[in-house]
Amino acid sequence: MSDHVVDPFIGTGVTDLGDPEGVSATWWWPKPQVGNTHPGATFPLGMVSACAYSGAYPTGYGQHQLATEGVPPQLFDRLAASGFTHFQQSGTGAIRKYYNYLRTTPMLDPLDDVGNNWNLEDEHAEPGYYRTKLSSGIECELTVGPKSAVHRYTFPEHDDARLVIDFSLGGLAIEHGRTVPVRAHIQSLGHGVSQGELMVEGVPLAVHIECDAPEWRQMLWYDRRLMPGGTQLEFDYIRPTTLRPFGMLYRGPTKPGQTIEISFGFSLRGTEQAKQNLVEDVASEQPRFQHRRDATTAVWCDHLETIETGATADDRKTVFETALYHSLIKPCFAQDESPFWDVEGPFVFDICTLWDIYKTQLPLLAAIEPERAVELAVAQIQTFEQEGNFPIGYRMARGSDRFFRQGSSLMHTFLADLCAIGVTGIDWDWALVHMETDLRRNYGEEYIEKGVVHPVSHTLDLATAYHCTAKVARHLGDAASAEQLETLSGSWVNAFDPSTGLLIDSTFYEGGKWNYSFRLLHDMARRIDIAGGENQFCELLDQFFGIGQPPVKQPSVNPTAYDMQAGYALNRFEGLNNEPDMETPWAYHYVGRPDRTAEVVHAAINNQFGLGRGGLPGNDDSGGLSAWYVWASLGLFPVAGQNLFLLHPPSFAQSRLKVGSKKVTIEADGFVEPQATRPPQYVQSVEVDGEPLDRTWISGTELRAANVIKFSLGDQRSSWGKKTRPPSLSTQQTIKE
Repeated sequence: MSDHVVDPFIGTGVTDLGDPEGVSATWWWPKPQVGNTHPGATFPLGMVSACAYSGAYPTGYGQHQLATEGVPPQLFDRLAASGFTHFQQSGTGAIRKYYNYLRTTPMLDPLDDVGNNWNLEDEHAEPGYYRTKLSSGIECELTVGPKSAVHRYTFPEHDDARLVIDFSLGGLAIEHGRTVPVRAHIQSLGHGVSQGELMVEGVPLAVHIECDAPEWRQMLWYDRRLMPGGTQLEFDYIRPTTLRPFGMLYRGPTKPGQTIEISFGFSLRGTEQAKQNLVEDVASEQPRFQHRRDATTAVWCDHLETIETGATADDRKTVFETALYHSLIKPCFAQDESPFWDVEGPFVFDICTLWDIYKTQLPLLAAIEPERAVELAVAQIQTFEQEGNFPIGYRMARGSDRFFRQGSSLMHTFLADLCAIGVTGIDWDWALVHMETDLRRNYGEEYIEKGVVHPVSHTLDLATAYHCTAKVARHLGDAASAEQLETLSGSWVNAFDPSTGLLIDSTFYEGGKWNYSFRLLHDMARRIDIAGGENQFCELLDQFFGIGQPPVKQPSVNPTAYDMQAGYALNRFEGLNNEPDMETPWAYHYVGRPDRTAEVVHAAINNQFGLGRGGLPGNDDSGGLSAWYVWASLGLFPVAGQNLFLLHPPSFAQSRLKVGSKKVTIEADGFVEPQATRPPQYVQSVEVDGEPLDRTWISGTELRAANVIKFSLGDQRSSWGKKTRPPSLSTQQTIKE
């Protein structure tokens, strides 16, 4: 891929990063130590992916069993596949079943062997392309477009080779992991052409299929038995207990090295739209595979060039570019494809979930792909109009707001940031209506009545959302509404206990009170006062990050309840293994200790990310974790909803970041290549376009206006940033917008 060195296999295996050095050895990782990514073919923010399928958790690829903590056990003792499926998650966890529809299996064996696994040999992957060879001797290649997939299979000589499509399979090969269609229809339209529609989890998934195999026969099959002469299969009522596999099959003789291509067009709005999507995604002439692969590669190159680094070490360049790649796989954008309403326009699914991505991945999207950010915002407003709320998570499934326990009103931060930077294409009056209404959904009513809700982290969510909504109201000139909203945003104080400086006792969605106590709120000055002042707050942070503490032992395979209880009792930073901790290193900025931020971020970047399948410290969570690495490496960290970026030492001597329609150069004078065993560097001074910047932050508006941000780095702590504090509402500091 040109000069790009993305490795899609990073994160597909159990975490394997070596022994951590320094302060990172004191962090404790409770969640599964696996990235949960897959190496299959993807399209940037596209609707379709395609990958080898073993049925492993949670993407369908790999060897792992379901796990919620520690090292995941193996489901398979080797890398194998029973075929190649479509629609996979990227890096998520704690979800029992996901997609993996239309399994396609090239075979030299009888139909009875459908579902058997073959070993995967000689795997290769790059953005938009996946290749492997099955132990049967068949070479398999996959590529995808925005709404399509194209497979190419190279067969050995055989008198009766097969290509079998299983319409009945979905989900995972773990307990309760199967997804069963409740209705299905398949129709043969002529030689090499077929179509079908499945109703799965309340969604009508349609497919149009074209197989380039002139001498092969096309047949339907049911319960592993051929149906010669049959032209359609229809099931109006399918029960899990009576389901038998069914699908389409192509068969015929092959010469040595003969290739067969099969193309899939997908739609959530019927087979005619699926056919049209295929026409739009691939060239009409055969063969199609190379055309589609080249086109997807070009699109990926454009996206990966939004950020350029001057990395001199190949390993660091690979880790960074792979992180950027993983940050741009989800959500799935599917224009005019909503299966739930007839209105045309943006439709976005696989927001899994805002809790995972709103602090890191959405700000990255707003910076480097503002048009797609607007499309996502409009799609969410459309979803609100049709369904009555901004869902925390949104899948290609009915009942998508099943993730509401994770957080409340998180979309407000994204909308507030887009409003602050002045994007076009959003009706802000209409957006404000939905933002205000959403604040009264679920936990919102109790927040208004009592000033605090449980899980108490939702109190912080709602307070932040009120603040963000007030900013949009002020943008529209509605000062009265803004004042009311801002008053309600102050209820976050009820969530804290002044006697401890931490959150009050409550239940929490993953983690505990320590993990959630250091969120970067819109009034950090008052938050720090509640903790007893800057010194006391800094001491709490030092305790949380394990400064000066001995190394800890991580959970292993099947950790005991005692192991987990002892780990949680540490009240320790979970080291990017858990989402609530992502922004905490920058809390030091608010007490004049950017040097501590530098130390923690240095330790995280250089100890918790690496090469190979085990290169991630935990679930990548739809790119949320990878987007953290991107921001942290650049020396900028976004504060969601505040149009604010906090500054720290970059991990490259130079990088260029696309922001809107231009690129900002980030330079680091005195830069020394970082290593896990080497002490961190500290910021000595910062200049923006030649003007000194004595503060540790820059607004999003200033970032978009800048040409060059120049850091001077050194090995000693400096006075930079010790006298200034980032903006806080109670100190009447303002952010230039």
